Amino acid sequence: MSQITVPLLDLKAQYNTLRDEIEPVVRRVIEDQWFIMGPEVKSLEEEIAAYTGVRHAIGCASGTDAILLACMALGIGPGDEVIVPTYTFFATAGSVSRLGATPVFADIDPVTYNMDIEHTRRLAADCKNLKAIMPVHLFGQACDMAAWTALGEELGVPVIEDAAQAIGTKDSDGVMTGNRGAAGCFSFFPSKNLGCFGDGGLVTTNDDEIADKINILRLHGSRPKYYHAIVGLNSRLDALQAAVLRVKLRHLESWHDARNANADTYDRLFAEAGATTNETPIPEDWADHDEPVIRTPKRPTDGKSRHVFNQYVIRVPAPLRDPLREHLKANNIGNEVYYPVPLHLQQCFADLGGKPGDLPHAEHAAAETIALPIYPELTDEQQRYVAETVVSFVRANARAAAGV
Repeated sequence: MSQITVPLLDLKAQYNTLRDEIEPVVRRVIEDQWFIMGPEVKSLEEEIAAYTGVRHAIGCASGTDAILLACMALGIGPGDEVIVPTYTFFATAGSVSRLGATPVFADIDPVTYNMDIEHTRRLAADCKNLKAIMPVHLFGQACDMAAWTALGEELGVPVIEDAAQAIGTKDSDGVMTGNRGAAGCFSFFPSKNLGCFGDGGLVTTNDDEIADKINILRLHGSRPKYYHAIVGLNSRLDALQAAVLRVKLRHLESWHDARNANADTYDRLFAEAGATTNETPIPEDWADHDEPVIRTPKRPTDGKSRHVFNQYVIRVPAPLRDPLREHLKANNIGNEVYYPVPLHLQQCFADLGGKPGDLPHAEHAAAETIALPIYPELTDEQQRYVAETVVSFVRANARAAAGV
């Protein structure tokens, strides 16, 4: 077994580069004894609003709460329908369901993994009380927000951007995510490109009325204190988390550059071995191909878009995926599957009638994809080791996995 170890994410490596910046601000918060909301949170909100180019940024307790607050501010509730992708983290649909509304599951584009806009249009035609559409900027790659906002106008409903994995991502017009929908929802979970030391989230919007409502909703629906016109949540961002995020925000652009450089390295190493991008579907006779049947992410080429690679996701034939994962684990290489069960097939949504085969692109992605380490501190040696381990296993085991 190799002595090289490559975790899926190495937060200790990141912290070691920031220790001298973070520890003084943590001490400052402790000495101030202002732990909930306050000047640290206000400063972070102003800095992220400036970074993303929006009028308002409102901190909250988690990325899940960011979605929940956005939905509440838009009046989504029982009897309403919201179209969401089936291939995403649970919170996207879970927040809709928690409000008594119905998530309507859309398939994905097989190249970008983002929600398919034409399928969404067809689903909308069958909805009885559509209240919003919620595309997700999955893995750090932007949806086509010009097209999505146009569809929202066509349907007469707001677009909520789930940008939990995509702070700093730019769409094909060069606009940051969270800027063009009615609201943008961000997560600061530690594994995100901009992660805090626990849970944290934020909502962006250019709509003054939505911003005002979210500000009230996150404080139990009170304004002024102890006076409640509406029922809200306890979803306040901790000052300690805000202070840490303010330090990390100063480094975010350099981390984006490093992740893209690491993606370039993976692309080159896999291409040199004969892999292609996921624009080329996996053929039915994949076991008979001489080159390793590995599909790498399709990269934006328009000069304006920016993928920030919260995840670097490759694709292999389904019979190879789980054996490859075990092989990587045995060789000290971290990996993950995002997401092994599409939401329309989750037990908690069984009453909505989803069944295998309904949304084939999402179901194939769930069976074929693996996320590899992409964090900024990866070394060239680690990346070569990851790529060589993947390629050698796929080459050696393709025919056996296919049963030929």
